[in-house]
Amino acid sequence: MPKFDLYDGHGDPVAHLKGFCSKIRGAGGKGELLMAYFSQSLSGSVLEWYTQQDHGRWYIWDDLAQAFACHFQYNLEIILDRPSLTKLEKKHNESFREYGFRWREQAARVDPPMKESEMVDYFLQALEPTYYGHLVSAIGKSFNEVVKMGGMVEEGLKTNKIMSYSSIKAITQAIQSGTGGVIGKKKKEDVAIIGARYREMMAIENSYSRAH
Repeated sequence: MPKFDLYDGHGDPVAHLKGFCSKIRGAGGKGELLMAYFSQSLSGSVLEWYTQQDHGRWYIWDDLAQAFACHFQYNLEIILDRPSLTKLEKKHNESFREYGFRWREQAARVDPPMKESEMVDYFLQALEPTYYGHLVSAIGKSFNEVVKMGGMVEEGLKTNKIMSYSSIKAITQAIQSGTGGVIGKKKKEDVAIIGARYREMMAIENSYSRAH
């Protein structure tokens, strides 16, 4: 069976149905398989909604699909504006690439439509300080280039080649606290280096806060 994209209650329910059908039918599946495996494409509160339904009233796939689309239709009725896009944050369990495409999907619903340069500006404002600090220089690039750069930052964070803002803050505080108030030469050097980086990140956070 193919790997399904999970629907968690956000986004276009009809688009999710189309994507799910495409994957099942691409694997040779018919209506019975659509109904049997649909729950595997759901997560969180949506899966809970599904399990609470009376499945006996869904005789064919179209019955299930229509009930699903009608229940989550409100996602299409909520009108997004530009400031609301800055509140659309990256989820803990999604990659930066997945987040970027999910964010752009929502940005496409804003009326009047956004130019790509404007889209990049608002996307950067939605990022947490660590990503913002490394990607703010990407202003003027295309949205896809920004997402690609964000993926590189993500990989750097995973491999510890890049330190997150919270890590730098914690290490700085730990070094500065010392033991018995005595800081050796090496520790002073560490404080100076990390302290400089910490001040840089503080400046980034202030810029990030003003942007929000």
